Order: sequence, then structure tokens, then C-alpha cells
Amino acid sequence: MTNWLPNLSEGSGPLYLRLADRIESDIGAGTLPAGEKLPPQRNLAYDIGVTIGTVGRAYALLRERGLVSGEVGRGTYVLGRGIDANDNIEIAAVAPREGTRLAEPPIGKLRFDSTAAPDVGQGKIIETILSAITRDHPQEVASYTRSFPDHWFEAGRHWLSRNGFKPQADSIVPTLGAHAAVISAISALTSPGDYILFEHVTYTQIARSAGLVGRRMALVESDENGVDPEDFERVCAQKHPAMAFLMPTGQNPTGTIMPAERRAAIADIARRYNVLLIEDDLYGALTDDPTPLLAEFAPERTFVVGGLSKSVAAGVRGGWISCPLNYRHRVRVAHKMTTGGMPFLLAEVCAQLVLSGEAAAIRARSLAEINARLAIARSTLAGHDFTSNDGVPFFWLSVPEPWHSGTFKNAAYEQGVLIDDEDEFKAGRSDRVFHRVRIGISAPHNRQDVATGLAAIRRLLDEGRAGYDSFG
Repeated sequence: MTNWLPNLSEGSGPLYLRLADRIESDIGAGTLPAGEKLPPQRNLAYDIGVTIGTVGRAYALLRERGLVSGEVGRGTYVLGRGIDANDNIEIAAVAPREGTRLAEPPIGKLRFDSTAAPDVGQGKIIETILSAITRDHPQEVASYTRSFPDHWFEAGRHWLSRNGFKPQADSIVPTLGAHAAVISAISALTSPGDYILFEHVTYTQIARSAGLVGRRMALVESDENGVDPEDFERVCAQKHPAMAFLMPTGQNPTGTIMPAERRAAIADIARRYNVLLIEDDLYGALTDDPTPLLAEFAPERTFVVGGLSKSVAAGVRGGWISCPLNYRHRVRVAHKMTTGGMPFLLAEVCAQLVLSGEAAAIRARSLAEINARLAIARSTLAGHDFTSNDGVPFFWLSVPEPWHSGTFKNAAYEQGVLIDDEDEFKAGRSDRVFHRVRIGISAPHNRQDVATGLAAIRRLLDEGRAGYDSFG
């Protein structure tokens, strides 16, 4: 509501309480109907001459009273009396209008905090495959999946093959994405209380999920060449981790590519200390890096994970894990138990995408688009310190003095750009400070949006703190 401003001239008590009461009164009078979006806190604070903290406390009090609901990045919406924040009424009131996309960022913001595959027209291809599956397999679509056809395993074997790594079809478990693959292996092959080894910064959704199922974190040091073998051995000797989660090629968020000699050393240490290895190759599969996979050095203990999310389509939840043969059945059962089972429709879509060659064709278009966007990034940010790899849809940017990564993230948000600071990637409480942010370039709609967002980042880097006012 652009013309609404609360009148705080009446009433007594602290300003935040008067503001909350005024908003409640306007809700009751119908001036602020259910579904109405309240002004952003910063804007309202400026308009009525109070601090942003005052508005924040008022909005928090209204949430406690059950009158509004909201979250960071989405806004605060009126629920009205008698409506619970979890009710479907609230969802309907703030649902996107017909024709909008759920993946859209907040209004006025550009999304550089995602690395899902760019939109290169894959929707039409997937639509055609989906239509054929629902026409040809109505019974399978309507029922639970009780057996897996051979071509689902063949698709995984084909998609995970890279460099000298060529898994057997009977080592493959189809999964609901790479994340589900990793958690299935952790659930099947470790026990509550076991340590799982992670780098200090990594894909933290795995670490958080492992913590939810009772596993503990052990952190290992890394440098510009990836995991430090000496520290890896130290952690193995002290913590006795049951498993290690590693991303040897295109590590997220650093982009590091671990050289072959380090992979061999890690494999040898893992063998001596009986540590199982999960090799997340989601980003590695986007590169032309010829370094042998970690699985080639320790095939008896390495689980290779891959999927379609970064190169084809994140929304189809396509993934596979290649297991040492003696572990495959346990991982498959764990996947069923932790996810509810593999749905026929999604598994069949993914298999047909891969085996028809369409997935490879989409990946080629995605890589061309990612590399074009990386070229824009490298040109726009020339002179600043960042790491990037061809084909990998993000870069790891060092923020200069006097920036902290979190403050830089907030400043970027004020400039209309959503990015991730280093804390988003910390697997556990760590004293390591990197002063870096990760910037993904695959989510913006087009290259012009990429250029616009990166230009804003460049301005912040060049202007320093003078370009940002926190309104504290």
C-alpha cells in the first residue's frame, strides 16, 4: 500500500508499541486488509521519522499477536484477526499472481545466490518427455515405484562417467538429486555420534542435514590446492571420522581443483584410517579438467555423486550415486527410507533425458551460457581478487579492506543484488576468516541482468564503505 502511513500522534507508551497498536487498529478497521503488504521497515522508518529498530520491534510484536506474517526477502503481510500464520489463507493471500514464477527474487533484486542450471529452453524439452511418459505409463505414474528398470541405472552410469572413471551399472543408485544421494550414504554407512569430515567452507546443507540425523562435524584445513593431506591425517588420527565429504573439482564455494598427487595422498590416508569418501562431482562434471577422480585412487571406498541440477534442470531432482558394490544395496534402502522412495515420473524423465542425448545437449547450451556470463564477470571485475573456473557457475570473490563478508552481502542487497557471504558455507563453528563472498551467475534471466548486477558489485568494491550506509 503506497499511500498508507500510520498516525502516531495519539496514544502513549514507547513508539514501537504505539506503532504496533496503530497498525492493529488499521487492520481491524479494514484500512489494511488481509493480504496487504506492509511497507519495508527501512522505508517506513524514514517516512515517519523513527529508527528502523522501532519499526522492527513493532512488526515483531504484530507477529506475536498473530496479525502479520513474513520472512526476510519476502516482506511482511497482513493476516487479519483469527488467521494463523500457518493457515492456508495466509498462503493464498501472498501467493504469486498467475503468470509469475516461484523462482523469482524479491521485487527489485537480482539473484546471484543460486547456481542452478540457467534457463536455456529446457522446459519445452522436458514438457515433451513428461507428456509422453504420462501417456505411455499411466499405471506407473499413478502408483508407487516398486522396481527399477535397467535403463535408470544405465542413465546414471552414463551421466557419472568422466575421465577414467567408468562405473558399472549395478553400482548405481538413482536418487532424488545429489543432496539425497549424499544423505542416503551418510545414513546407511555411519551411525549417530560418528564424525563426518568437512572442509571449513563447503556445501553446508550436507553438514546441517548430517547434524539433524545425529552425526558430528570434524573440520579439515584446505588451501589453494584443496584439502591439506597433513591436516586430513591429523583429523583422522584424532577424530576417527567414519566418512569425509569432499568436492575435489570445482569445490563449492572456493572453486578449487585438487591436483592428482593430493587426491592420491587423501585416498591413501583414508584407506589407512578406514574412512569412506563421498566425492561430490556436481561441479566437476561441468569442467573439462582432466584430473582423475578421487574414485580412481580409492574405488573400494569412494561414492561418486552427480546429477542434473547445475547443468540441465534443478527442478526435476535428478541424481545418481555410484557405490562400491558391497555398499550399493544399503544405500538404496537408505534412500527409500529417508526420502519415501523414488517417484517413477521423475526417475523416468531423468533417464530419458540422459539416454536420449537431450541432457547432454542442454548441458552444452548451459555451459555456453555460463561461460559467456563468466566472461562478463571477469571483464567487469578485472583487477579484483577472485577465483573462477570455466563451466562452473560461481566465483569466489575477495572483499577488500575494510569490508567483512557479511557487511558486503548486506551492502549488495541494498544495491539490489543477492549474494552469499562466507558464513553460508561454514560447515561448523570455525575461527577461519576468508573475507570472501560467493557470487553465482546462472540464475539471472539474461546477460544484461548479469552485467547490471556485476556493475553494482564493482561499484561497491571501488567505493568501499563510503558506498554503504547501514542505517544503524
